[in-house]
Amino acid sequence: MTKIGNIQLPDFPLLLAPMEDVSDPPFRAVCKDNGADLMYTEFISSEGLIRDAIKSRKKLDIFDYEKPVGIQIFGGDEDSLAMAAKIVDATNPDLLDINFGCPVKKVACKGAGAGVLKDIPLMIRLTDAVIKSTHLPVTVKTRLGWDDNTKNIEEVAERLQDIGIKALAIHGRTRTQMYKGEADWTLIARVKENPRINIPIFGNGDIDSPQKALKYKNKYGVDGIMIGRAAIGYPWIFNEIKHYVATGELLAPQTIEERVEVCKKHLRRSVQWKGPVVGINEMRRHYANYLKGMPNIKEFRSKLVTLKGMEEIEAVLGEIITQYAGFDFEREPIVLHNYHEHCPV
Repeated sequence: MTKIGNIQLPDFPLLLAPMEDVSDPPFRAVCKDNGADLMYTEFISSEGLIRDAIKSRKKLDIFDYEKPVGIQIFGGDEDSLAMAAKIVDATNPDLLDINFGCPVKKVACKGAGAGVLKDIPLMIRLTDAVIKSTHLPVTVKTRLGWDDNTKNIEEVAERLQDIGIKALAIHGRTRTQMYKGEADWTLIARVKENPRINIPIFGNGDIDSPQKALKYKNKYGVDGIMIGRAAIGYPWIFNEIKHYVATGELLAPQTIEERVEVCKKHLRRSVQWKGPVVGINEMRRHYANYLKGMPNIKEFRSKLVTLKGMEEIEAVLGEIITQYAGFDFEREPIVLHNYHEHCPV
C-alpha cells in the first residue's frame, strides 16, 4: 500500500492531475469510474477564496463518491494561503495540495504556481504556513525548476519533506519549457532514490499509454503516476494502465456503446452541476476526444457542439451508436496537446 498521511492507496496508485477548466466534478466522476485512485480539484486561487469569489468557491465542491480527493490551492502570499487553507479545511477533503507548478503567465508572473520556483525560501514559507493552518495532510505539485539553470528539485524535495509535506508530485519539465519537448524523469528518479526521502514521490509528464506507464514505473521507480492530458476524453487510460501493469496485456478497446455511455454520463453530470446552459456549453470541448478514431464523424460532432438541448444531444449520441454499431476501435496514440490556457500541471 502507498500512504499519504493516513490515506491508504493501492500499490502504484494512478492520480488524476489537477487541470484548470478540465478537472471538475463531472470529469472526475468518469475518471473515478474508470480507475483513478486519487483525484484533485482544479487549482483554486487563495485570493479568490478569501474574497468569496463565486468561481473559486464553486471549485470546492467535492462528493463522497470521489474519495479520496484533494483540493488544490495556489498563491504567493503566506497569510492568504493560510486563510485559504482554513477555508479548505472546513470542506473536509482528504488532503490539501499546493500548486507550485502551473507555468501559465498570468499565474507564474504573479509569484504563484511555478513562479515560486524562483524563490525556494518563499516556497518553504508558503508551504509551512499552509501546514500550520490545517489538520489535513498537505502535499505539493511542482516542476524540476524554473529553467535549465535552476533544476533544484532535489533540494526542494528534501526541504519540503523536512517541514512536513506528506507526498510530492513532480512534473518532469521546467517552467520555461511549459509543455514543450519531452518530460525528463531522470531527476524525478533521483529524488525517489535519495535515502533521505521517505514520502511518496509521484511522477507526471507525457504518460500517454499503458506501455509507457509500465516502462516508467520500472525505469524510474516512482511510487505512482499522475496523469493529466492523456485522460481528457479518454478516462479509460487508468484502467488500461492498471490492467497492463498487472498482466502485461492490453485491454480490448471500448465499444461504441461504452464510449457513448461514458460521454452521456459526463454530459448529465455537467448539466447537473453547472446548469443546462453552462453544462452543455462546457461539455463541447470533450466530444472530439470521446469520438476520436471514428470515420466520417464530423457531421455528428458538428451537431453536438451546436445543439442546446439535452434531449437533442442525447438523440444524436443515440444515432451515433446506431450508425457505428459493431465499429471496432483501434487504440490510437493519445495526442498530448499543449493546453497552456488550461494549465494542466
